[in-house]
Amino acid sequence: MVYFSNLLIPVLVCLVAVYGLLEKRPVFEDFIRGAKEGLKTVGGILPTLVGLMIGTGILRASGFLDLLALWLSKLIPAVLLPAQVLPVILVKMFSSSAATGLALDIFKEFGPDSLSGRMVSIILSCTETVFYTMSVYFMSVKIKKTRYTLAGALLATLAGVAASIWLAGLPFGGI
Repeated sequence: MVYFSNLLIPVLVCLVAVYGLLEKRPVFEDFIRGAKEGLKTVGGILPTLVGLMIGTGILRASGFLDLLALWLSKLIPAVLLPAQVLPVILVKMFSSSAATGLALDIFKEFGPDSLSGRMVSIILSCTETVFYTMSVYFMSVKIKKTRYTLAGALLATLAGVAASIWLAGLPFGGI
């Protein structure tokens, strides 16, 4: 399986190139044109990405997330959701890498096999970076009205968090 996965991308690239040649397409020119369009897209969404990264860094460094987690932990029983997991849920909606950093902190303090460690692992796997994804996708195609996207994405995140709590709480760490 390891050899197959190492060969998959080169074989796929060769297949695409051979198919393009069989169709009598200018393969290299098409590649260059696609690369230029990709760079234009990156240039268009770069300010949004920088803003999200800076905003997430500020929230994390200022202690606001810890304060919000403390406030929310008073509403949610610790047996159901440990307080240290709340910042991961909140940050994950903005930045996956920042949430991974918080998860590593939880792993160091409580261990990856603890209830918090299992919960965080599952949460990172089954939730999405809602605001990051929306901003990148909607900015790249210049959509102004998102309609029900945010509500649906937040509902899906809530479902993922609920599933994570349930799965992590099962005996022996889940299924």
